[in-house]
Amino acid sequence: MTTPDFDHIFGGARVMAILRGLPVAETVRLAERAWDLGIDVVEVPVATADAVPALRAAVEAGAERDRIVGAGTVLDVEQVAAAADAGARFTVAPGLDLAVADAAAARGLPHLPGVATPTEAQQALRHGLTWLKAFPAISLGPAWFKAVAGPLPQARFVATGGLDASNAGAFLQAGVRVVAVGSALSDENQLDRLSALTRPSL
Repeated sequence: MTTPDFDHIFGGARVMAILRGLPVAETVRLAERAWDLGIDVVEVPVATADAVPALRAAVEAGAERDRIVGAGTVLDVEQVAAAADAGARFTVAPGLDLAVADAAAARGLPHLPGVATPTEAQQALRHGLTWLKAFPAISLGPAWFKAVAGPLPQARFVATGGLDASNAGAFLQAGVRVVAVGSALSDENQLDRLSALTRPSL
C-alpha cells in the first residue's frame, strides 16, 4: 500500500512544484525558492536522460534542508532505476502502468500513477495504489473530483495538468489533497501566489 508513504511525503502539503526541463542550476534555484515559500515537495520530471542531473542536484539540495524530491514522467522501468539511483523519494507517471508501479515498489519508491477515469482509479486501487495523480486535471474539472469521491472515497488525488494560482484553489475546495503546478511556473510570481494555498485556512 502506498497510503502511509505518501501520507508522510505530503504530510500537510497542499501544493507540489513541478520543475520540468530546466538547467541544473535553475532547477535548484527554483526548488529552494519553493521551499522558502513553504512549498515543501518538488517533482523533477525525467522523461529524458538529460533531465536526470537536474533531479540529482535537486535531491542533494533537498537533503540539506530535509525536503523531499521525487521524479516525474517516469514512463518505464529503466526510468524508475534512473530515478532511484539519483535519490528520488517517489515516482510519478502520467498514466497507469502497473509494471512501472511494481518496479518502483521494488526499489522502495512510492509511485503516483496518472488516472483520468473511474475505471483507471479502480484498477489502481485494486493494486494498492491509493494516492493517484488525476491528469489532465484542468480537463476533468473540480466537479469530477466531487463526483468520484462518492464511489471511491479511499482515493487520494493529486491534481496535475493546467493548474496555476488562479484555479488551483477550486480543486483543493473540491477535495483534492494536493495540487501540482508545472508549466505555470515559467512565471516565477506563481510560486508566491501558490504559497498562499499552503495555509490550511483556504
